[in-house]
Amino acid sequence: MTNRITSLVGLAIVTAVVAIIPFVAPNSFYLDLAIRTGINAVVVLGLNLLIGFAGQISLGHAGFIGLGAFASAVLPTHFGWHPLAAMAAGSLAAGALAAVVARPIFRLRGHYLAMATLGLGIIVNIVLRNEAQWTGGPDGMPVPAMTLFGIDVVSDRQWYWIVGALLLVSIWASLNLIDSPFGRAMRALHGSEVAARVVGVDVTRYKVAVFVMSAMFAGLMGSVTAHYVGFVSPALADFGHSVELLTMVVVGGMASVFGSVVGAVLLTALPQLLATLEGWETVAYGAVLVLCMIFLPKGLVPTLAARFERRRR
Repeated sequence: MTNRITSLVGLAIVTAVVAIIPFVAPNSFYLDLAIRTGINAVVVLGLNLLIGFAGQISLGHAGFIGLGAFASAVLPTHFGWHPLAAMAAGSLAAGALAAVVARPIFRLRGHYLAMATLGLGIIVNIVLRNEAQWTGGPDGMPVPAMTLFGIDVVSDRQWYWIVGALLLVSIWASLNLIDSPFGRAMRALHGSEVAARVVGVDVTRYKVAVFVMSAMFAGLMGSVTAHYVGFVSPALADFGHSVELLTMVVVGGMASVFGSVVGAVLLTALPQLLATLEGWETVAYGAVLVLCMIFLPKGLVPTLAARFERRRR
């Protein structure tokens, strides 16, 4: 009951922050930063379900983002699809790819699993770069504007409310999923696959399900990114982007829904805050990450929550 109340309070706080930001942001730069943060947060929520709660690694998640993004570029441009239909197709395509590769991939464990997911992301990136007649190759391609109810969604403020709504729905869905029998099975899987099998958990089915779910989160937000920016390139599916998302999960806190949001906020905003260091921003960024791992080994939110709980006692 206490955890449920804490979750509702956290969701209320995030909702209040999302509602306030457009009215206090001094200019469009900060609104753009908030939109990109929200996009990253939704992807990281899905990735944390896979890594933090189910205990499975993915080093190729940017490939699903790229798949969703290029679906929203290629289908309307070459086949005349409505942007909403293309967005749905991108998310479903990411989920379908995850479903196809999940069973063979999740027979692996440890660094073998990490290498397999890394290879998947690299394959997607190579395909997007080489199919130039469809994707524009390394240079990328423009994306048609999103249309909702006959209105083109082009302004930052419009996109902010769309991304904000997707973020709140994703947080709510994640919290409910974790408290469900599915969520308890995921946590059992993370604790011990052998013990989970003993109590009747279909380990393979749950691994595949959470991987597909996480991929669909990424594919959907890849489509949102494409329409928001108005341009896509294979850089969205780069390995570096996958590592960035994984770092957000770890810094914010694995197996923490609100840790996913905090990690996305910190690591999306941090490069902008360090930009004034002129050449030293990468060093400072790395130093911040190292300090977080030394002093906050379980991630920011779980570590601070544990310390607060000890002091309260």
